[in-house]
Amino acid sequence: MNAPRHARPVLLIVDDEAANLQLLRQILQNDYALLFAKDGARALELARQERPALILLDVMMPGMSGHDACRQLKAEPLTAAIPVIFVTALNDMRDELSGFEAGAVDYITKPLSPAIVRARVRTHLSLVRIDELKETRLQIVQRLGLAAEYKDNETGLHVIRMSHFARVLGVAAGLDEAAADDLLHAAPMHDVGKIGIPDRILQKPGKLDADEWSVMQTHASIGADIIGEHAGGGMLALAREIALSHHEKWDGSGYPRGLAGEAIPLAGRIVAVADVFDALTSVRPYKRAWPVTDAVGYLQQQKGLHFDGALVDLFVQQLPAIDAIRLRWAEQGEHHALA
Repeated sequence: MNAPRHARPVLLIVDDEAANLQLLRQILQNDYALLFAKDGARALELARQERPALILLDVMMPGMSGHDACRQLKAEPLTAAIPVIFVTALNDMRDELSGFEAGAVDYITKPLSPAIVRARVRTHLSLVRIDELKETRLQIVQRLGLAAEYKDNETGLHVIRMSHFARVLGVAAGLDEAAADDLLHAAPMHDVGKIGIPDRILQKPGKLDADEWSVMQTHASIGADIIGEHAGGGMLALAREIALSHHEKWDGSGYPRGLAGEAIPLAGRIVAVADVFDALTSVRPYKRAWPVTDAVGYLQQQKGLHFDGALVDLFVQQLPAIDAIRLRWAEQGEHHALA
């Protein structure tokens, strides 16, 4: 049964030979909406106008070659993300390398096998979908983190700065790039539980009394509940771990569970340093921004008390990168002092 046309991904097929276009039409027309071009210039025009989900591109064409067309597609922001599969009679390894260097994601050689063409197209469209879902999930996580921050921070730039601080510190602490990126993306959720704290407490300009402080402390557990349990790890599981542990202290005096030392998850220990440093060096309704040297001094005073001392030392070593982040994401009208 043919899929409804409106539900079909759009493919652009580019080949100067009518017979090849017709063959690919027969292979793919039942599952996809198809566009056709016989040269590179027309392919670029259609790609810009229609933004197809994937392009099947011949290499050897008169005028603009497929490699040249692919390079132009990858150079333009509107079309750079569209995956390109070369379909060609060229089968030398150097030809394949040239295709990949031009930006293609795959290489199918002629004569064409219908099963192989369908399988390669499905595979790369699935990868595009996975990337889209990851990007959408990340945007939702970031926006939810900002929603909490807007309750007591005018612009929400705090979550951006501290999450980048956390990534820098995570790499310095030995995290690989993938784990560091998960930390970057999960850290904005650290205070999402503030959504559940009454404004009269969250926005109180003066010191909280004992009862108010007890309520404020529940935001860590509330945040963990909002994010929820996520079996098998992943970024959301890490976000929950951070929400629940970033107010724990190395000496066991933190909350909500009173964990101490390495019993505190590493991500929570990293975010604790990043979060406090940015809070100290930023203007709040109840305080001025501390100079970097004073904030660093505080971190060092709290080694082995509030913070993991080894992480504080690593953070200080990364101050040039930290200050670059502060300058890039500065609050409007603020001037950050150099360390």
